[in-house]
Amino acid sequence: MAFSPLVDELVDSLRCLPGVGQKTAQRMAFHLLERGRSGGVRLAGALNQAMDNVRRCSSCQNFSDTEICQLCAKPERRTGTLCVVESPSDLLAIEQAGDYRGSYFVLMGHLSPIDGVGPEEIGIERLLQRIREEGVAELILATNPTVEGEATAHYIADRLDGQNILITRLAHGIPVGGELGYVDGFTLTHAFRGRKPLSE
Repeated sequence: MAFSPLVDELVDSLRCLPGVGQKTAQRMAFHLLERGRSGGVRLAGALNQAMDNVRRCSSCQNFSDTEICQLCAKPERRTGTLCVVESPSDLLAIEQAGDYRGSYFVLMGHLSPIDGVGPEEIGIERLLQRIREEGVAELILATNPTVEGEATAHYIADRLDGQNILITRLAHGIPVGGELGYVDGFTLTHAFRGRKPLSE
């Protein structure tokens, strides 16, 4: 059954969100129209503002509504340590953990030749330029432990080969509170390779 063109357009527009199919989009649209009109107006305004004004930080490539994002604007974050992540959500997860105090570079993806995503699309040259300009002493490659994430980390490390920079990778392994019997082989392999003395 077809609704009015405006309702159909609202449903189709909501389907652009990840994980939102036809039924979910209909439920969202109907909720906004039946009981959430004020919320819908607020959502529309926030979407318009974000689409018009959110850009990439000129330093780290993270989302920002200013030329330089709030993190990059803090002088105390320039510790000589630069953490490379794939997405803003990865940066947010590290920030919420509360332990890291250095600066970031957000790739906005990973290398994937099959999808046409090469070094230029994720800003590798921009990253290398920033490393040179800021005199980065340690580069933390915090890309995801996927095939593409590993390939991206190795590509970056290869491009920095021979330079006086400590390149580290986030440890991968058994989660705190986990049991060996429930851990997959890939994770166990990484855990064994990343083992360290008990006294550390």
